[in-house]
Amino acid sequence: MPDSGTRPAADVIRAAGALLWRDGPEFALIHRPRYDDWSFPKGKVDRGEHMLRAAVREIEEETGIVARLGRRLPTITYPIGERTKLVDYWAARPAAADAFTANDFTPNDEVDEVRWLPAEEAEAKLSYQHDIDMLQEFLRGPLDTTPLVILRHASAGEKEDWHDADELRPLDAAGRAEAADLACLLRAYGPARLISSATARCLDTVLPYSRRTGTSIVTDPAFTVGDTGPDMAVERLLTLVEDGVPTIVCTHGEVVSELVEGLCKEMGEKVPDDPSLRKSEFWAAHLAGGSMPALERHSPKTTARGSATT
Repeated sequence: MPDSGTRPAADVIRAAGALLWRDGPEFALIHRPRYDDWSFPKGKVDRGEHMLRAAVREIEEETGIVARLGRRLPTITYPIGERTKLVDYWAARPAAADAFTANDFTPNDEVDEVRWLPAEEAEAKLSYQHDIDMLQEFLRGPLDTTPLVILRHASAGEKEDWHDADELRPLDAAGRAEAADLACLLRAYGPARLISSATARCLDTVLPYSRRTGTSIVTDPAFTVGDTGPDMAVERLLTLVEDGVPTIVCTHGEVVSELVEGLCKEMGEKVPDDPSLRKSEFWAAHLAGGSMPALERHSPKTTARGSATT
């Protein structure tokens, strides 16, 4: 397959999709009448659209299911004429436990059939080897994972320009826009427990998400700069991991690196070369039974190639 990195950006078609599965396990395959093929849901990324949102949107458009994303799967590249198509994939599950069956699907011009198939039947039905390879890769790892998001607060101006107590420093206009984007973006992982530093800038960062989802914000001094040291923050984070509840933790740049390093060491994984985050960026760790099969870095400002996976 061609290396998309050697081509100009204009020659690369960006797309996002998912391996959508439910208990069984069974996998959702779509049939496209235009190509008479069977594949996993995917589609082109709209201009200005984040990859996570594109993946969730394409799943819903092609299957009717609102999904929650799990761990990152291998990116697939293949030629389309003189151009290269690059598709970022995630594992995904229906967000609702009572999501519809294929019998409820309404055919359309792009997709005229959805089938839920067990792994062996799905492998036999898929039209493309790269989809078969991805299914096999998924089955080699843990199927279900729990997200843990480590989020640095959004833009809050400059510390030296704020003359009141630092814990009261609010988001600036750019930060408020970032917080609104994060409220949409983080919903891709489904409902999550919301824990934050007690500072205004952290609370303001997750407030739009709280309002959208109806999730209460729990403040925790372990993640507040100055209240405790980084060791306490790491200890608290690892405690949160133990109960297996999807969680978002909003904190400060001063402790992000220690949190990521502590989590990676606990899970026996390599620490990223640069575990730090810019404001409003986040790490999404996907956890399963004491392991961490995927770790992604995202920014709400990045619309293409917006994540790095370790």
